[in-house]
Amino acid sequence: MIVCVCNRVSDRQIRERVQASPCALRDLRRELCVGTQCAKCLPTALDVMRESASEPNAVAISRVV
Repeated sequence: MIVCVCNRVSDRQIRERVQASPCALRDLRRELCVGTQCAKCLPTALDVMRESASEPNAVAISRVV
């Protein structure tokens, strides 16, 4: 599913990034450009990050957003 329509960022891309190493929402903004246009996707992106962090084999999510 596309989370950020403005920059065509999918939930898969967010999950892969979160599972690769700990990150915060600001890291997703910098690396994937999530929420850098209209920012309507930020709540959904944060939900995807939280879900990904709770999956088995996931790296802990940073508390800095």
